[in-house]
Amino acid sequence: MATDLEEEQLLKSFFAEVSEVERDNEVTRILSCFKLNPFEHLNLPLDSSIDEVKKQYRKISLLVHPDKCKHPQAKEAFAEELRAKRKKQLKKDNATKIKALVDEGKYEHQYERSEEFQQQLKLKVREILTEQEWRRRKMQMRISEEEGRLKKDEEETKEMWKRKREHEEEWEGTRENRVKKGELRPPKLKTEDPNKSYVQRPIKRG
Repeated sequence: MATDLEEEQLLKSFFAEVSEVERDNEVTRILSCFKLNPFEHLNLPLDSSIDEVKKQYRKISLLVHPDKCKHPQAKEAFAEELRAKRKKQLKKDNATKIKALVDEGKYEHQYERSEEFQQQLKLKVREILTEQEWRRRKMQMRISEEEGRLKKDEEETKEMWKRKREHEEEWEGTRENRVKKGELRPPKLKTEDPNKSYVQRPIKRG
C-alpha cells in the first residue's frame, strides 16, 4: 500500500504532465454534470469506497484549483467540488442506500461493475434525486403559499379593525353636531302589552 508521501509524489508527477486543455475539459465536465449527484462531480461509480472518494476529490480539486487552472470558470468549478464534498451522499452508507433503491439486490456483481449497469444506475439516481428535489421545492412552495395567505388574512383583519375604529372616532367626533340638530334623541318610553308580555308598545303622552 502506498504511503502518504508516495501518493504526494505520484500526484505531483501527474499534475506535471497535465495540459491546460485537460484542466479546461475537467472544468467543463464539472460545470455541466448533474448538480444533485456528488458522485458525478467526482466522476466516480456509486459504490466507491471512502478512500476512493477522498483521493478523487483531492485529485480533481487540485486539477481545477484557480491557482493552477487558467480557465475563466475554474473558480466556479472549484466551488462546485467543495459543495460536492459536503454532500452526505458521499458517505459509503448513503451510497449503498442509493444503490439498493435502484438494483433491489437482483444484479450479479460482475454486471454491477459493467459500464452498461453504471450508466443505467447513474440515470436512475438522477431520476430519484430529481424527484426528491421536486418534492422539496413543491413542499416549500406550499409553505410559502400558506404563509402568504395567513399574512393576507392578518392584513385584512387589521384593515377591518382600523376602518371600524376610524368610523367610531368619526361618529363620536360628530356627536355634538348631531345633538344640536336633534338627530340624537333619547329612546321612546315603552310599556309591555298586558296580553303579550313579549311585546312592548310606546306610551302615549297626553
